[in-house]
Amino acid sequence: MIRNSARLVAAIALALVFSPVYPAFAQDQTPTSPAPVPAPRATSAPAFPAPDPADFTADTPSKDVVNAFMQANLGFDANAMWQVQAIQKTPITGISKVIVFVGDKTAKQQPYRFAFFTSPDQKHIIVGDRVVPFGTRPFAEYRALLQQRADGPFRGSPSKDLELVEFADFQCPHCKEAQANMEKLVADFPKARIVFQNDPLASIHPQSVTAAAYGVCVAKLAGSTAFFQFAAAVFEGQDGLATADGATLTLNSAATKAGLDPAKISACATSPETKAAVESSVQLSKDLDISSVPTLVINGRQVPANAPYETLKQIIEFQAKMDNVTP
Repeated sequence: MIRNSARLVAAIALALVFSPVYPAFAQDQTPTSPAPVPAPRATSAPAFPAPDPADFTADTPSKDVVNAFMQANLGFDANAMWQVQAIQKTPITGISKVIVFVGDKTAKQQPYRFAFFTSPDQKHIIVGDRVVPFGTRPFAEYRALLQQRADGPFRGSPSKDLELVEFADFQCPHCKEAQANMEKLVADFPKARIVFQNDPLASIHPQSVTAAAYGVCVAKLAGSTAFFQFAAAVFEGQDGLATADGATLTLNSAATKAGLDPAKISACATSPETKAAVESSVQLSKDLDISSVPTLVINGRQVPANAPYETLKQIIEFQAKMDNVTP
């Protein structure tokens, strides 16, 4: 299901931008954006053509801002290379078209042309059907939003200096796969705050909302430790969520394994307060423009939670350094 695996690392770094690769790691309920136009496969580090000064007709954004944006997204990979090729005016006042050539110093990835439009406020870019944060610190706004509103059960540090927020759906098979990564992150980043946020995709996973409600109640009645015991049991028995009756058995069993009375959890799961809590978590996902699960948000930066682990680790360490945080 991976589409053009040669662009894998870059796609993880700009997961929302390069969405043609993202669904290979995620459960998506929206159409994908058009793919960047690939250049012929290189056999050595690409030599980009010299930019034409005539292609720099817009006052904003500056080349420095574009380079800072690319560094924020691709700087975790020492082999990534890029060149700002054009910053052009468009017929719409305040909207500029930017073209960047992206490649790989080792020639293991196919170089490509990355084009986007900047919004008049210079805080966002438009790529295909996506609106993505832009600027020299593109993830700061989402980071602040999560620090205020990510209220799910967590492991690790109470500090939010390095906050890793997993948005997941209990019925999503990709989310189940991501749990191996999440366990490794808990071990490798003890100073991080690692949060679970419910993001059930009810349109394709009918039992995921009920599972999320059970999880809210487990955390409410017994705390984070019990929740993660419950979550592990649900993911392990995920096949049981295929039907309503199977979901009841699976969720009650998971609650029991977490040391709780399943009758109490079931009653709690139907309450208006629990429904509101699930809806609030889903709304947070929407406010972050998350359309696929599992998504891991690293101090505001979104990546697939079940991407290759070493790449995830590399991105977390890089983002922590960008934010002056000790990982």
